[in-house]
Amino acid sequence: MYEIREVDYPMRPRERLRTLGEKYLSDQELLAILLRTGTARSSVLDLSGQILSHFETLENFRRSSIEELMQIPGIGESKAVEIRAMMELGKRIQSTERKRYGQVKGAQQFARTLMDEMSDFDQEHLVAVYLDGRNQIIKKRTIFVGTVNSASANPREILHFAVKTLAAGILITHNHPSGDPRPSDADVVFTERMENACDYIGVNLVDHIIVGQQRYFSFQESGLMF
Repeated sequence: MYEIREVDYPMRPRERLRTLGEKYLSDQELLAILLRTGTARSSVLDLSGQILSHFETLENFRRSSIEELMQIPGIGESKAVEIRAMMELGKRIQSTERKRYGQVKGAQQFARTLMDEMSDFDQEHLVAVYLDGRNQIIKKRTIFVGTVNSASANPREILHFAVKTLAAGILITHNHPSGDPRPSDADVVFTERMENACDYIGVNLVDHIIVGQQRYFSFQESGLMF
């Protein structure tokens, strides 16, 4: 097996990282550092390139299972488990930073965060994000899992926690597992009900964001909120 120090490369990935910083490394080089070794036939850089080519996008790679990783020549169970552990640790680090320092600065910015968090969900998740007067996140709470409709999406439970946390604003979000973020009629009705309920108790409904596959729909940006 070839270790990174054996790779014929102008400057090996570890050296480039130490010298230039991780931001200047390619996806292939970063993955090569994590893999550490290649195979009898492929250097570690070649192996990392084969993995990225196999999954075509980083999003596909992020969602890959242990079994899918093991289909690639040179990736055994041990490496596949290490890759999945790396993916999960990165996800948890991102989640911890968002909870501690999160602020909603706009639909586009926050939708990227939501897409990271909700892209793996097979069912619709309705989440309420409670905000202070500067749109800093006080708390995020999953209200329910299922299809958003007038029967299950009752504003009462959402507003109960708004009062409990002394929130100045609420941002509602849910995902569409189909990948298409366009709102259904039920989504529109629910948003109207939430607007009316928030107005009644003096809480600002900041937005309702629907998350799809690398796409989102913002009721605020689309002019469907008043």
